[in-house]
Amino acid sequence: MTRPERVAALIKEEVSRIIHEDVSDPRIGFVSVTGVDISPDLENAKIFVSILDKEDKKKECMDGLNSATRFIRGKLGHELTTRIVPEIEFVRDDSLERGSKILGLISKLGKENHERNLNQDKESN
Repeated sequence: MTRPERVAALIKEEVSRIIHEDVSDPRIGFVSVTGVDISPDLENAKIFVSILDKEDKKKECMDGLNSATRFIRGKLGHELTTRIVPEIEFVRDDSLERGSKILGLISKLGKENHERNLNQDKESN
């Protein structure tokens, strides 16, 4: 594991903890940090977050995260052992939600196919 990968993993863990334990903005609901992309020079980090809520609440949550960025970065600076604390940017990640919808559709199609096969078996007997 390279140094940027180790720092990204630490940032993911710490930012998740900071959001859940230290940030008190009511706009921020249930947020999961899904990943961190950090530049090779460790100066910039994109923090990907998944938000489980309705679309309008997701936008509010992103506004809350963006307004808490300086606070979160400051807290992060106390936890990192690096000389530089990266500038952070929150990016919404809807991949978990899309994946869940796709799995639901696959499951539904599987059930329909199974029922169709059962009906065909009954008709042929």
